[in-house]
Amino acid sequence: MVEVRRGTRGKEIIVEENPLSRWLFSNTNSAWIWLLLRLYIGFTWVTAGFGKVTNDAWVGANAGTALEGFMSGALATAAEGGVAGWYASFLENVVIPNAVVFSYMVAWGELLIGLGLVVGLLTGIAAFFGALMNMSFLLAGTVSSNPVMLLIAMLLVLAWKVAGWYGIDRWALPVLGTPWRVKNKE
Repeated sequence: MVEVRRGTRGKEIIVEENPLSRWLFSNTNSAWIWLLLRLYIGFTWVTAGFGKVTNDAWVGANAGTALEGFMSGALATAAEGGVAGWYASFLENVVIPNAVVFSYMVAWGELLIGLGLVVGLLTGIAAFFGALMNMSFLLAGTVSSNPVMLLIAMLLVLAWKVAGWYGIDRWALPVLGTPWRVKNKE
């Protein structure tokens, strides 16, 4: 533990990061782990998104019909305790009346999240929105692969500094002005 004196009211205590988390989340030698996880979850999102973007019930003349059907099924389980009351209310009063808008958001969101993760562009942001979608699906009562994808997405968010090292982030993050600098070992 390192103590740093600051001001007259006391001291600020900085707790050093443990070696394992420092290696996993800050060392580019761990980037291959994040590459494998990124590609797995990225291709999963691309596949799901592409299937929706090319489906007329999600994006097209009948946009919103698939989403309405999914949400109606979620609402049916709300009475049995499958969906929390507040989330059921959100689905009923916000999502279903705007099913077309949400349908486009889900379809294109899944595809763009997947592409971002596959190519390693804004990996942390893509993983955050992927986790948000997984949480939304879980709240609607769909388990499937969502818990695993949510866990991987949360880890990718934590590893944002090195998760895109084998991807476009390696060059994009420094250009975007993130606090990313290479520290050489002495």
